[in-house]
Amino acid sequence: MAEVIDIEDPGDPRVADFRDLNNADRRPDLPGGKGLVIAEGVVVVQRMLASRFPPFALLGVGKRYEQLAEDLADVPVPYYRATADVMAEVVGFHLNRGVLAAAHRPPELTADAVLADARTVAVLEGVNDHENIGSIFRNAAGLGADAVLFGDRCSDPLYRRSVRVSMGHVLRVPFANLPDLPGGLNVLRDNGFQIIALTPDPEADTLAAAMTGDKVALLLGAEGPGLTAATMAASDIRARIPMTPGTDSLNVATAAAMAFYERVRTR
Repeated sequence: MAEVIDIEDPGDPRVADFRDLNNADRRPDLPGGKGLVIAEGVVVVQRMLASRFPPFALLGVGKRYEQLAEDLADVPVPYYRATADVMAEVVGFHLNRGVLAAAHRPPELTADAVLADARTVAVLEGVNDHENIGSIFRNAAGLGADAVLFGDRCSDPLYRRSVRVSMGHVLRVPFANLPDLPGGLNVLRDNGFQIIALTPDPEADTLAAAMTGDKVALLLGAEGPGLTAATMAASDIRARIPMTPGTDSLNVATAAAMAFYERVRTR
């Protein structure tokens, strides 16, 4: 089971992988740096333990260890136990959730791999807000979407804030990169997906009418600009979510949730 090691000195080198989480220049979850995946909070740590991102160490207060003891019974990694004040000095801020876990990034999945058994996927273009990305993964897990594909100019889904907002579901829902949109959409066509571009354009078909494929890929763009014209033109059909007159758009994570729900309702 996890080995409990008490940490009294914030400068202890054994907790270096949890240091300076709020420092943009030294964050350990930067892909170009250590490239670690950081789980925050009991529920997210539990989901990490059950994912393809096995943690190599945890840092937390004693109470959180007690809550996780059963989950850690067969996990031979160190649990660095510290007071809340010592944790705050290590990570750079007071951590209300009281526990962190760190994992290495496994090899990236390919688009073909995540599409192999999928029926409903989201394809993101230019979505660069970490909280929106986390929310999309949480919505995908809750409403049965099978995978998320990242097109150009998207933020890192394994950034700590995305992992936290997703409630750990970014560690569960498969994802892969799909570069060079719109050309990359051919991977979806080769796998038999109907490609639907979401747009607030009132001239577009309603989403309920548009979703006719056995396999569906929902294209979602960034807040504000939405999908690029080239990606929109390369889709099979454009579709809209009916909205109250005078409303110009929905938050991208909200739009994704409604699209996932509509997919569940009509399947």
